[in-house]
Amino acid sequence: MKKQIAILGSTGSIGTQALQVVKDHSDLYEVYCLTANNKVRELAAQAREFNPAAVVIANENKYEELKSLLADLPDIKVYAGKKALDEIVGAEPIDMVLTAMVGFAGLSPTIHAIRAHKKICLANKETLVVAGELICRLAAEYRSPIIPVDSEHSAIFQSIIGEGDNEIEKILLTASGGPFRNFTKEQLSTVAKADALRHPTWHMGAKITIDSATMMNKGFEVIEAKWLFGVPADKIQVLVHPQSIVHSAVQFCDGAVKAQLGVPDMRLPIQFAFSYPDRLHLNGDRLDLFKQPLEFFEPDLEKFRCLALAFEAIRKGGNMPCIVNAANEVVNRGFLEDRCSFMQMSDIIEKTMSRVAFNDKPDYDTYIDTDAEARRVAKEFLGVKI
Repeated sequence: MKKQIAILGSTGSIGTQALQVVKDHSDLYEVYCLTANNKVRELAAQAREFNPAAVVIANENKYEELKSLLADLPDIKVYAGKKALDEIVGAEPIDMVLTAMVGFAGLSPTIHAIRAHKKICLANKETLVVAGELICRLAAEYRSPIIPVDSEHSAIFQSIIGEGDNEIEKILLTASGGPFRNFTKEQLSTVAKADALRHPTWHMGAKITIDSATMMNKGFEVIEAKWLFGVPADKIQVLVHPQSIVHSAVQFCDGAVKAQLGVPDMRLPIQFAFSYPDRLHLNGDRLDLFKQPLEFFEPDLEKFRCLALAFEAIRKGGNMPCIVNAANEVVNRGFLEDRCSFMQMSDIIEKTMSRVAFNDKPDYDTYIDTDAEARRVAKEFLGVKI
């Protein structure tokens, strides 16, 4: 029997590469459901190619257009809205759910998928950033496995396979450093979005590319690693590794370090999440260690304030990571819309952290309220252009 997959965010970078994996292993996998936020024509084209049982467009205003585009395919059910996203992941035939949606929007459908006992292939890091404690508790309660898709967390996962209860002394979380690794603070103050969108090694969506440039993405990955692997943040070290070959590593109590290396290709961690514990053939380039050196540097927390703010949120705990995530989503969009400068993003996030009410024992409702309040406050600061 082919494994049935629901791909949340199928029109994005991770979603489209996941569909390539499905196509390459059509004897093993089948798409049950595809979802997108706004990209109706792309979603309809994917539906025609992969013939899923259902498609969901999160933006309800796009429902009629999607329905019309697929009118000649009556076997594909068309739904719209956030409630439909939450409900579709619980469909009985689904074996695994790839959460490739961007941002806070991925939290609710992930929770519903966990409660439906689905295997979670997690590419939406914000889910654990915002509500890591809640997600881990639910995953244990409903016996829903979470397999990481981020290249760094997949590398850590692959490095600890077979290690049982052996103590992890340190996680070595690598970062490319983004396009501005060697910039001065003065140079950073004048960068434009076109510069920030030119990542030196990875091809990703706009939101995560900007987060990589500010290094907020790496801060989020520290929080994600904390919850995924049960390691405190002070045992997670960020290493800037421009070549993006060592995707991350684990140091054990005897000093041994295990790492996963490979060319930058997101299909590998996506495919491994689908196939674990098996490895399947993947067409593509192979790593040649003779071609370039491997370099590692400490991140500059003064230049990249977003990474420092993420560490501060980890230390504070409670709903502070939720505040940081919401403010970051606002300023990320603001930067892409030319409403704030590169350096102003961290200023607005920091001010939002100081303004929004802190709760040291948040529940799901707290996260919803915190997200809404932090977005309102960050937009207020964005409007006055700090």
